[in-house]
Amino acid sequence: MRGKTAEDLKLLELLDPVAEAAGYEIVRLRLMGGAEHRRLQIMAERASDGDMVVEDCARLSRAISEVMDAADPISGEYTLEVSSPGIDRPLTRPKDFEAWEGFEVKIELDRLAEGRKRFRGVLQGIEDDQVGIDLEGEAETAMIPLAWIVEAKLVLTDELMKRGAEGRAARLASEQQQTTE
Repeated sequence: MRGKTAEDLKLLELLDPVAEAAGYEIVRLRLMGGAEHRRLQIMAERASDGDMVVEDCARLSRAISEVMDAADPISGEYTLEVSSPGIDRPLTRPKDFEAWEGFEVKIELDRLAEGRKRFRGVLQGIEDDQVGIDLEGEAETAMIPLAWIVEAKLVLTDELMKRGAEGRAARLASEQQQTTE
């Protein structure tokens, strides 16, 4: 899920160690566009706390650019775009499904399950490579194999926005405390 195509996965192999050395984790990588001009989109976060501010994006972008210039793995021109996963972030790693338990999520599968490919409900974590989701109108938690999931994303809700606001407030308070010490 962190990469869709074989080319994405090769780029992840090249860039994961770069991100890790700089103190970040790549949440998702997508190489998009046609033959003329492509866009390499990387969503990342700090390994230490899951945060990602503008300065982090710039720092990681510089580190990735150095490696990309040296290795030259993409033919033709491309634009590098490094960003935070955002509040309605994609869930791409097992730890994401744990961290965001209790929040509403949309999941898309690579096959039909119960006659459909798309599900929406409250995330109930992950256990033995099975993602739990409480679907509206269902009495039991549905268990979906992680390997079947091609895309999972948090749904922007008031509860999710509240968590984001609380995180920003805590971060600002911590930064303010550090500057007064």
